[in-house]
Amino acid sequence: MSDSRGEQTERVRAWLEAELGGTVIDLRRQPRWRPVWFADVERGGEVLELVVRGDRTDMPLIFPLDHEMRLQAMLHDAGIPTPAVHGWIDDPMAYVMDRVGGQQDFTGTSDADRAAAVDDYLQILARMHSLSVEPFADAGIMRAASPTESGWFGMSRYEAVYRSTKNGPDPFMEFCLGWLHRNPPRSRGRESVIVWDSGQFHQAAGCIVAVLDLEIGHIGDPMMDLAAWRMRDTIVGYGSFPQLYARYEELSGTPVDLDALMRHHFAFTLTNQLALGQAVRVPNAETDLMTNMQWCLETNLFATEALAELLDVELPTVEEPEAVRSRATTAVDHLATVLRTLSVGPDAVDDEFLRYRLRALFRQARHASRVLEVGEASSAADLDDLHELLGHRPDDWFAGEQELERFVLADAHTGAHDEDLLRLFHRRNLRAHALLGPPGSAMATHLPIQTFR
Repeated sequence: MSDSRGEQTERVRAWLEAELGGTVIDLRRQPRWRPVWFADVERGGEVLELVVRGDRTDMPLIFPLDHEMRLQAMLHDAGIPTPAVHGWIDDPMAYVMDRVGGQQDFTGTSDADRAAAVDDYLQILARMHSLSVEPFADAGIMRAASPTESGWFGMSRYEAVYRSTKNGPDPFMEFCLGWLHRNPPRSRGRESVIVWDSGQFHQAAGCIVAVLDLEIGHIGDPMMDLAAWRMRDTIVGYGSFPQLYARYEELSGTPVDLDALMRHHFAFTLTNQLALGQAVRVPNAETDLMTNMQWCLETNLFATEALAELLDVELPTVEEPEAVRSRATTAVDHLATVLRTLSVGPDAVDDEFLRYRLRALFRQARHASRVLEVGEASSAADLDDLHELLGHRPDDWFAGEQELERFVLADAHTGAHDEDLLRLFHRRNLRAHALLGPPGSAMATHLPIQTFR
């Protein structure tokens, strides 16, 4: 364990014992990209099972961490099953909550229990959306200046983070934001307390144990919860969304606004790239680069697929380039082999956090190997597309990024080239996604979202 992680863990221990009046009998940092600790505190003959949730390390939060804590605590008090909050730690910045049982997906769950848990979640959403927003607003939970703007407020927060951290050209995001500014989702005055990054919960025996991860929750358009849920369905599987939406209408008495859903869905597919694109371009030592890359590149494909459905555009495919060897291929492949041996299997290192970091570096080495094999051909194909669009071929891929962004910005107010740019960006997104790892690997496999039609 590094000194900085060890020092943070000891400060967490000291806070738990001082503020909760017990003895920490177990405290461990979760092996992941964000500081989170699991703690067991013995107090008065019982053991409190806790989670200490810290701040992000490679991007500004869209809403402050204490905003997340207050929203979670208020929902808990309002009867929405979120973990109880025990307090705030100044250093390291974090808040303390109950640790809940159950599981986050449906592995090993019967179809009947899955359906029951999803229906329970729909009931929770309907109850949450029916809560009066005024007590939440009075407590500082953020909302738009007027209800008519509730569908854009969250995206405006993402765009502000994107603008303040942008460290290189990002023509695809500029294209998508330009389209959304011309064609925003309309809330029609709807306002509710929302979690936004919906579909995150622990379930057991057909019931929701707790709704989790309120990081981007706020007061917004309830349709945003129904739309964002679709993206997580590719890895969890909640059922048929037309049926889920019909059930929500039955429970809430509120009609589902399909046009708003489609636009909110497209907007939500952009959130990874808006927040993490800067960390992919310039990662720091704490960045889980391959996780960020996979999130961004997978959801960028979701974005072109979502916009194609909105515009009724048929998307192109791309050919897989022929793999070539380079003088570095053997060294990079061997690096991947060694890192995998150190991170999984009988010869893996003992330190859980170090195993996580080594596994991340293994994925990075496999990405580098794939770039050695087909990266030049993929870049050449991107430049060929730009030649057709711009009338000339940029000097290299990075120069092409800058020229493409200038082209997109010049077109942002009119959208005269929307369909051509959509097809071009989809081809680029397919090629970029294919560089994540070897063909057929989990990293390089795309899982399309359920369509609306």
